[in-house]
Amino acid sequence: MAGPPPHVNKHRLKPSYQLVVNNFLILVILPVISIVVLRKAAQLGPDELLSRFHGLRQVHLFLAVFLPFAMATHYLIRRPRSVYLVDYACCRPKSSCRVSLGSCTEKARLSPYIDDGSFRFLSRMIERSGLGEQTYLHSSMLYIPPRCSLSGSRDEAEQVIFAAVDDLFAKTGISPGAIDILVTNCSGFTATPTYTDMIVNKYKLRDDIRNVNMSGMGCSAGVISLDVAKNLLQAAPRGAHALVVSTEITSVINYTGKNRTMLLPAALFRMGAAAVLLSTSRSKQSRFRLKHVVRTITAAEDRAYQCASMMEDDEGKTGAQLSKDLLPVAGETLKANIAALGSIVLPPSEKLLFALSFIARKVLTRKIKLYVPDFHTAFDHFCIHTGGRGVLDAVQSSLCLSDENVEPSRMTLHRFGNTSSSSVWYELAYIEAKGRIRKGDRVWMAGFGSGFKCNSAVWECLKPASNITIGAPWADSIHQYPVNISK
Repeated sequence: MAGPPPHVNKHRLKPSYQLVVNNFLILVILPVISIVVLRKAAQLGPDELLSRFHGLRQVHLFLAVFLPFAMATHYLIRRPRSVYLVDYACCRPKSSCRVSLGSCTEKARLSPYIDDGSFRFLSRMIERSGLGEQTYLHSSMLYIPPRCSLSGSRDEAEQVIFAAVDDLFAKTGISPGAIDILVTNCSGFTATPTYTDMIVNKYKLRDDIRNVNMSGMGCSAGVISLDVAKNLLQAAPRGAHALVVSTEITSVINYTGKNRTMLLPAALFRMGAAAVLLSTSRSKQSRFRLKHVVRTITAAEDRAYQCASMMEDDEGKTGAQLSKDLLPVAGETLKANIAALGSIVLPPSEKLLFALSFIARKVLTRKIKLYVPDFHTAFDHFCIHTGGRGVLDAVQSSLCLSDENVEPSRMTLHRFGNTSSSSVWYELAYIEAKGRIRKGDRVWMAGFGSGFKCNSAVWECLKPASNITIGAPWADSIHQYPVNISK
């Protein structure tokens, strides 16, 4: 009878390989050292060992005890303080802001700015976008033509930001006066006064609060904001609290020209915001520990620098342009980011396999494929920015992820569209609404943005969600998901 296929044997052997390599110190090194020490002790005999022990000076015994203790104390004092996620909330905009794919197509057809060729192009993009029938746009975008204005953009910002922050304060019970650090990010629309000023004014935050407002950082700015807040927290007194708010304003996608690459954002971007509370003090409320943040920027290359930008077309009309190089640039930047991240989070077994394939490729032949590390050994859940179906397809293929791994991203794109920097929090909310996160699970958040940038954050779950209704964007629709999205 024929034996089992070779791949079955590989799958059976891999757990044993991982056990040996990942625990090499315990399974191999320590037993070898123990055997050597015991053999040496047996050769010397008990009398010789006692005489040598009595021959030691007191200073030697003191140093043997004191030095390890001093080094351990020094390490504990100098190491950076851990940063914890107390909780987070995502805005679910008003039902009056909902838009269907049909209404988006009809608005495009009736728009005085879009000719027949552009309409056919845009309608195809809307159909293939991966968005569903219940995404959100600000009321100013629902007119024909849209009535975009400075006051409308500020109104949209206040709607989504205040809704998210209100829900966060309700979930955590924290007083606005307890906020020590405030970090906000929004790429397309830069308000004056800034978003930090807007929040300080609304919630009457303290006058000594450290605040940072970031703009123009693209869809990856949510992770950058986390990194900025983390650094400020580690420099602040222990127990300080940081409020991080990520959003995007949809009025920036209102392009009135004929450049098709600048029409694409209208098919993807939608309203949304997330508010996150961080602290260096672990409390009973703390839900996640921030393990790592890895940031990659490739703006030194002109091709990457120019692939996503706000610009004027030949007729002087302003809009966001997404170039044809976006997908390849995103793939290259992702590879650079996961190379840095993988060296930190992957177990030795995966690093060894990658190193062996790399050496074989260099020494033997370039036809040998590089081993793609199994990121399931490092992460339990994946929150990949909802940059569009093409981006998600490319990431899933390059990292060998399953449909279940990218389900949170695809369902978030379907339900809320591309909410820019806040999208990874909607994805985490989806995973929690499905009850999939357990204590000890590791979550990878990956964001892509203009520049071009790819930024990653890794979280460890300390306590699963106990309340998935307040500040939960999926409360009214999670029972409908996942849905089948045709290829």
